[in-house]
Amino acid sequence: MPEWLLKKDDYVPSTEKNTFINKSTLSILKMLAKFKYSSKYEFNRFKVNAVTKLVSAILLIILVSLTRSMGFIIIIDVYLLIIISMLKVEEIKHIIKMAGVVTIFTFIILLPSIFMGNENNSIMLIIKTLTTITIVNIISSITQWNEITKTLKLFFIPDIFILVLDITIKYIIVFGEFSLNMLYALKLRSVGKNKNKSTSVSGIIGTMFIKSKEMAEEMYGAMECRGFTGEYKLHRKCIFALNDMLCIIIDIGFIASYFYFVRV
Repeated sequence: MPEWLLKKDDYVPSTEKNTFINKSTLSILKMLAKFKYSSKYEFNRFKVNAVTKLVSAILLIILVSLTRSMGFIIIIDVYLLIIISMLKVEEIKHIIKMAGVVTIFTFIILLPSIFMGNENNSIMLIIKTLTTITIVNIISSITQWNEITKTLKLFFIPDIFILVLDITIKYIIVFGEFSLNMLYALKLRSVGKNKNKSTSVSGIIGTMFIKSKEMAEEMYGAMECRGFTGEYKLHRKCIFALNDMLCIIIDIGFIASYFYFVRV
C-alpha cells in the first residue's frame, strides 16, 4: 500500500459565504411557493363564476381610474376590505405585502410632484394605485390560472396570446424546479473558495438554455401528435348562479355610484 494512503489528510478548505447560491435558492423557492399556492386552498369558495369575477375586476379598475371623487374610492376600498376579511391569513398577508410595496414605490416616484405643491392629485393617484393593485391581487388569490385563460377565450382574445400565457405559467414552475436542483447540486459539489463564480453562473444559464430548447421540441412534438392546431376550445359552459347575480347587482350599484359622484 502506498505511504500517502497511510498519512492523515489535514486539508481544511477555506470558508466561503455562499451568498449567490443561497439567495438564488431562496428566490426560486419563493417563486415556486407562489405558483404552488393554488394546491392548498379552494379557489371558488365564493361560488362566483370566473367570468363574473374577471368582468367585475376590470369594471372596478376602469371606474377607479376614471373617477375624481375620493368618496367613491373609499366605497370601493370598504367593499374590498370586506372581501379581504373573508380570505385566508396567508392570502391576506400576500395582498398586504404586494399592495404595500407598490404603494411605497408609487409614493417615491411622486415625491417631486408632492414637493412642487401638487399634493391632492398625488395622494389621489397613490390611493388609486393601491386600490387597483388590491383588486388584481384579490382576483389572483380567488381564481385559478386555467379559469382565467378560459375566460380570456370567452372575451375573444387571440388563441396565440392564450397559448403563450398558458405555457409560460406552466413552464415557470418546471424550469424553477430544474434550476433549484442545479443550485442544490452546485452547492453540494462546492468545496473551498471559488474565485470564478461567473463560470458557474454561465454553466447554469447554458444548461437551462439547452434544457429549454429540448423541452420546447418535445412539447411541440407531443402537441403535434395529439392534433393540436393552436385553437383553444371550451368544453364547459359558464353557469351563472345566485352569487353571480348578486355580484352583478353590486357592479350595477358601483356604476350608479360613479355617476352620482360625478354629478356631485
